[in-house]
Amino acid sequence: MSADNSADLSVTVGEGVALLEMCRPPANHFDELLIGRLVDAAVGLDDDPGCRVIVLASRGKHFCAGADFGGGDFARDQVAAAERLYRRAAELFEVRTPMIAAVQGTAVGGGLGLACVADFRVAEASTRFVANFARLGFHQGFGLSVTLPELVGRQAATDMLLTGRRIGGEEAVRIGLADRLAEPGRVREAAGELAARVAASAPLAVRSIRATLRGDLPARVRRALDHELAEQKILWATRDSAEGIEASLQRRTPEFLGE
Repeated sequence: MSADNSADLSVTVGEGVALLEMCRPPANHFDELLIGRLVDAAVGLDDDPGCRVIVLASRGKHFCAGADFGGGDFARDQVAAAERLYRRAAELFEVRTPMIAAVQGTAVGGGLGLACVADFRVAEASTRFVANFARLGFHQGFGLSVTLPELVGRQAATDMLLTGRRIGGEEAVRIGLADRLAEPGRVREAAGELAARVAASAPLAVRSIRATLRGDLPARVRRALDHELAEQKILWATRDSAEGIEASLQRRTPEFLGE
């Protein structure tokens, strides 16, 4: 077993499975730095003969709450931060190694987008998947315009995106957003069990099959990211977006005016 650790990302490889663990609890907000480290680690694992499957996990209460609009780069300049972030995020879809996301707590906004990068998502009944963009007053991002409809269908994706409602683990499995429902507190273990089953298959065949099924997904996601960012640029300049983000930070119901 080998390990490589930074302050906010832990990488451990053993028995054909690599564990990439985000270490920014409790919400595990990401930025360009963390996404870049995820990309670099995953791309490096593509060429590691000891790695056949990646498990993407996070430390603490929640899987990922997306970008932090209350601090850091996004608080200073949303557009510039998103441009840099999406440039790196697009590379995640080009990783050749199968990926499984172990989703505990919540996967919100961009955190949902990150979970949808993976080939499989493992959740528990208490897990919550939330596409809250419209409740923040702006367009979805992180490639969800492509990945979410492919997983759950256009109608279910429209429901999630327009209402911003929370999808629990059981419903997530029912609509295809999650692939396994773990026992309470055993999301990481269940993801590891699925990873071991994939790792037991012929690795060259696994990558070949996966590449065929994904087709031109990376190219479609790159085009979607360009469109998503263009829409976000427009909407981040509106009063509704300012109200939505402020209300979220203050944990109150937003009052949108259509301005």
